[in-house]
Amino acid sequence: MAKQSQVQLVSKNGSKRTTDAQPRVRIPLIAIALGFLLLFLVLPLVAIFIKAFEKGAGVYVAAITDPDALSAIKLTLLVAILTVPLNAIFGIAAAWAITKFEFKGKSLLITLIDLPFAISPVIAGLVFVLLFSAHGLFGEFLFANDIKILFAVPGIVLATLFVTFPFVARELIPLMQAQGTAEEEASLTLGAGGFKTFLHVTLPNIKWGLLYGVILCNARAVGEFGAVSIVSGHIRGLTNTMPLHIEILYNEYQFSAAFAVASLMSILAIITLVLKNFIEWKTSQQG
Repeated sequence: MAKQSQVQLVSKNGSKRTTDAQPRVRIPLIAIALGFLLLFLVLPLVAIFIKAFEKGAGVYVAAITDPDALSAIKLTLLVAILTVPLNAIFGIAAAWAITKFEFKGKSLLITLIDLPFAISPVIAGLVFVLLFSAHGLFGEFLFANDIKILFAVPGIVLATLFVTFPFVARELIPLMQAQGTAEEEASLTLGAGGFKTFLHVTLPNIKWGLLYGVILCNARAVGEFGAVSIVSGHIRGLTNTMPLHIEILYNEYQFSAAFAVASLMSILAIITLVLKNFIEWKTSQQG
């Protein structure tokens, strides 16, 4: 036994020496990774801000305070405000049902949650056109009741809701599976109701995972282009979100204005990354 431990110790020491003896491999790999990130991530990000301020701060301010730009910013925020809470509620309900209960169709529900990851956003947008256009499945009913879904805010919200479905649920499912059901069962045994158990037992355990999923969901909702492009109709000042407004400005050769609005989205992305790293740090501290 002692001999075996010695062999293992020698083996561990040998592995450590091997790791320590590989700076000639480690340093080039780190340099390649950092160089790749600088070239394809940091440099384009810096280029956006350089291009945005190319014609001065006055042009930049005029671009982001233009009525159409302000409308696009407001619509983008409105869509995020509507879709993120709905996806958070759906994600919590789906994750709780999947991880805490056994029922028929559980595998199908998990597969359906992943569906937006497998389908192109453009196809998702076309599906909503098939459902809600004048000749679609619900077109006659919507026309008869003067309800407008396509080329209006409801269509944009539905399309964004679809593509951001999985983010909260997919973040919570593995977390809640790892936590098990022992604490909830103990709470229920002591007489607490389902809502009270969720509020005082489940929610504190998943709060950082939930917040992480909400941030990812919000980032995707703000930046969604494909599905929204199909259902929005590209109406200036009414149905253009920030990505669509940037595309229109770019196609009209208004490069400084396009990059000015793009810089706002980049700032939102940077804030998202900072929050994401903070939550990851808090999660590791909690673990």
